[in-house]
Amino acid sequence: MRRITPDQVNDFARMMGGDRNDPASVRRRIEALEAVLERAFIVPGINRPIGLDAIVGLIPVVGDLLAALMSAYVIWEARNLGMSKWHLARMGANTLVDTAIGAIPLVGDLFDFAFRSNTRNLRIVRRHLDRHHPSSAVIEGEITGRAR
Repeated sequence: MRRITPDQVNDFARMMGGDRNDPASVRRRIEALEAVLERAFIVPGINRPIGLDAIVGLIPVVGDLLAALMSAYVIWEARNLGMSKWHLARMGANTLVDTAIGAIPLVGDLFDFAFRSNTRNLRIVRRHLDRHHPSSAVIEGEITGRAR
């Protein structure tokens, strides 16, 4: 197994559109992950979006743990932004509730469909970014400001 160096990670982050800790880049990564986890597909007939979180949650135990790991990435990115322990704890609680109830057969699958922990966590991160890093705000796909 080949090991990836920190320089390779930084090169990949620059290639993907920014420094790995740049608030605008973090916002883009978190928004993209939230879209995949919560709204990647539309359920025919009811026109309700679902994502990988609900789909992999159908796999007993392993699916819920995998979804929790993907959700933990959002919390890790938030920690790298320097968010407060209170906000990180709220995000962790959202993920924990989603994982714990999501592990219950049938009831948990319906809960995953309704309780969107990643969307809630994205909302917390956006509020932080809008308050502390306003240059990362995006309007219709365009970054409104640049870091000084």
